[in-house]
This record gives sequence, C-alpha cells and structure tokens, in this order.
Amino acid sequence: MGSPARKALMGRPPSAARSRGLPRLALRRSGAALFLATLVALPFAVLYRAAVWGSLGASWGWDSLPSFAASQEEGAEGDDLDSEDLKLERVLKKASMRDNTLILTTLVVAFSFDWKAYEQCVKIHPYCFALGTEGVDFSEEKRFLTLGYLEMMWRRLDFLRLVLEKGYNFIFSDADIMWFRNPFPHFYPDVDFQIACDHYVRNATDLRNIAIGGFSYVKSNERSIEFYSFWYSSRLRYPGYHDQDVFNAIKHDPYIVDIGLTIKFLSTKYFGGFCEPSRDLNEVCTMHAN
Repeated sequence: MGSPARKALMGRPPSAARSRGLPRLALRRSGAALFLATLVALPFAVLYRAAVWGSLGASWGWDSLPSFAASQEEGAEGDDLDSEDLKLERVLKKASMRDNTLILTTLVVAFSFDWKAYEQCVKIHPYCFALGTEGVDFSEEKRFLTLGYLEMMWRRLDFLRLVLEKGYNFIFSDADIMWFRNPFPHFYPDVDFQIACDHYVRNATDLRNIAIGGFSYVKSNERSIEFYSFWYSSRLRYPGYHDQDVFNAIKHDPYIVDIGLTIKFLSTKYFGGFCEPSRDLNEVCTMHAN
C-alpha cells in the first residue's frame, strides 16, 4: 500500500552517483529449491530449517535439500575460537543447497523474537548465527520509521549484501509471507534481481511497478553486489526513509543501467499481498499477510 514516504519518493528520479560499468557475467540457473528460513534477528541472525521441510520438499519436487548430518556439537565449542565471519561462512555453507542458494526470512524482537527463540534454534540444528551491531541496542521494540527501526532495516539490508558477497544466491522472505507452492517455476531464469509488488502493472520490466521489500530473489554476482552497496549507501541521500521506499526511488537511477543490473517485478498473480491479492488460489505461490 502506498505510504506517505513512498509517495514522497515517487517524484523526480535521482541522478547517478557513479557511472562506471561492470562486466556482465554468465548466470547460472538455480536448481531445485531449498526452503531455508534464515531468521535474521537483530541482534541475532538465525538460519533456521525445520525437519518438516524435508517432506514438503519432496512433495514440491525439491530434490537438492542439504542433509541434516551436521551435529549440534559441531560449532558449539569451536565457535568461540573462530571469528564471526568464519562462523557465518560455516553456517551458510551447511545451510545452502547445491547451487549455493538460500531462502531467508527475518524476525526481530518487535515481532516476538527473543533469546529463548535463539536458544531453541540451536537445540534443533546448527544453522544459527548471532548478528550484532556495535553501538545499537535492538533489545526493545522498534516502532515503524523510528530511528531504531530504520537502523534495524538498513542493518538487515547490509547483511543481505554480505550474503551475496560470500557467493550465495537467496530468496528473501519476510516472516509474514505465507508459502503455498514452490515459487521457483515462476521466477525469471536469467535475472539478477526479482522482487514482489504492492502494485503490479502487468509488465515485469516496468519501473512503475511498486516494489515491496518483503519478498525477493537475488543472484550473487558483481552486479547484484554493487547494487546492494549502492542501495545501502543511498540511505544517506534519503534520511528518514526505509529500504523499501528508497528502492522505489533508486530503481529510476541511471547508475542501475550503468552497472548492468537486470531487474524484474514479480506478478501479484503468483506473489500477492493484501494490497493486491492473487485472485486464483490454484496459482498463488506466496501471500504477503502483513
């Protein structure tokens, strides 16, 4: 739904900050899907995958789910000796599917995530990682568009950039996205960045589509990494706005063309929300139940 912030940003597109181009890279097609729920809580980032997804993966035709062979003891004592970066590398590697694809979701304390939930995660499996931000207290609820809320959203975006830099593709899915079907058949195969919409104008490449940050599919390559760096740095150009509204502004920036990033918007027929719900329950893959 259009927020005042979004409306304020839908005016004249900003000018390009930089103009250098990047070489195009060959893109790999993703294989069958892994459903990995990465609970990126602040101050905790938790990579979560329940065993029930093994049976769901089979029923949806997902044949490349990683095994649950990793023991709970692995990383319990040694983690204290490793750097945070090495811990994250290990968790991402264990949790990814064969083509280095993850499916991530986020929960924060404002939406009932706390230390007990983190403790429960590590009891189930080793796909858990504590993500902290120096000098920022995320232990209390952050109300919409307050300074704490914005810090939290931008920290999350920067974390996603880090995941891309480490060579992992991802589906990012907010915690209030309901999954009904395997979404992979409805993704575009050779696109760097795909994102769901609050409003879809029936053309996947039309920049008039109003993107929503709750669901996206991103391939790891030089273009997407540069885009996420540009997106994150753009917070300084639009103080007081969150990542979704800033994206709806910078999608017009000529710098996006300069780096060669390919963007497509996902149809609300398959990826709906309360702003524009899918009308066919036999087709819908996800529903943003915000």
